[in-house]
Amino acid sequence: MNAPRKLCCAVYTRKSTEEGLEQNFNSLDAQREACDNYIASQKSEGWLMLGERYDDGGFSGGNMERPGLKRLLDEVRRGLVDIIVVYKIDRLSRSLADFSKLVELFDQHKVTFVSVTQSFNTTTSMGRLTLNILLSFAQFERELSGERVRDKIAASRKRGIWMGGMPPLGYDVFERKLIANPVESQLVLEMFSRFATVPSMATLVRDLRARGITSKCWTTSKGIERHGNLIDKGYVYKIFKNVVYIGMAGYKGQNYPGEHQGIISQELWDQVQEHLQNGDNKQKGPKADRAGRAPSLLRGLLFSEQNRAFTPGYTHKGPKFYRYYINTDSIKLGKTGCEIQRIPAGEIETVVVEKLRHILRSPEVLAHAVREVCTLRPQISEAQAIQSLQSIDPVWDELFPAEQASIVRTLVERITIRRDGISIEWKADGMNTLLRETLSEPERVAA
Repeated sequence: MNAPRKLCCAVYTRKSTEEGLEQNFNSLDAQREACDNYIASQKSEGWLMLGERYDDGGFSGGNMERPGLKRLLDEVRRGLVDIIVVYKIDRLSRSLADFSKLVELFDQHKVTFVSVTQSFNTTTSMGRLTLNILLSFAQFERELSGERVRDKIAASRKRGIWMGGMPPLGYDVFERKLIANPVESQLVLEMFSRFATVPSMATLVRDLRARGITSKCWTTSKGIERHGNLIDKGYVYKIFKNVVYIGMAGYKGQNYPGEHQGIISQELWDQVQEHLQNGDNKQKGPKADRAGRAPSLLRGLLFSEQNRAFTPGYTHKGPKFYRYYINTDSIKLGKTGCEIQRIPAGEIETVVVEKLRHILRSPEVLAHAVREVCTLRPQISEAQAIQSLQSIDPVWDELFPAEQASIVRTLVERITIRRDGISIEWKADGMNTLLRETLSEPERVAA
């Protein structure tokens, strides 16, 4: 009688939290012992346990980002595992989608999956049905646990309890409560006071950066050091909008009295909020102007020589409306943060459009694109293709802004702004793409 084929068994164990893992005999050990005993009971079937441990302590089953599981799957792909043994199926995964991927991988490499407390065979259709039912309940339990956690966070925030994470500048965390940091809290108070007196964000940020002031530096509960970066406008704006500094706890747009002490007074907070509101209104202008009178033809295409993007901006003085493109460094760091802060939108758009229309009139450029497209689509004549491209320039001014922007993005890769002018990088296949689009949608450029 032939001896049964030897089957290599790998035991996988997992625990969601690190609680109790420091004990001499913990949850992972208990799972492994049960799996070892099960494998020993199958010795007559040729089952042999691998000596390698595949343990994940403190890792959720909601995803597959687990070191022990990754090592196990590598062994599966190398053909070193025949059977995977777990205590319960939710130890391997609590996600139905992830588990489907695992089962597919196991089938591909002819690996069997066994749970010592839930008997089924994944090689049969009935076994798969049983597995999916059990896994659906495991996923339901995980989602239910998530809802309970979210409800607990909401209830805690409404009571003003600090729920962890990086503390805001001005505070440290002691025994899970926010405690004012003497040095940082004075800095925060100075920032609010200065802005309330002289509401210039650029001046304030420039001074703070000159003094080397950085964002929050702290050490996590696991001993990991987080170093701060030099403060910019965005960070200061977040500080000015954070209700934690008046002793409140914010949650989903609602503010609740916090357990901690505030750093600034309500009066100082109100002054700063008023200045911020006035600044926002001055920057943005009326909604009608922003929506209907500020087309951004070159959005996403303009960059400085330092590779900083220019973003659309707008303002108004009385009935006059002004559009421009502003360097993002200027927004973050103030006017001294870059050589070219902003450029008039109308002027730069006129230059780019004129160069683009010049290309559309160039016989050499048109001929090259037409030859390539007509080679791929012999049913189209060269005369028809040339006529299609040449029809764009005469009706350019009649096109909708969105149509003009689409043509620009089809042809232009990038525009670099320099002190002495601009340089345009054209897309290598832009003209061919434009020709194919106009041939398939002739009504787009119809007069």
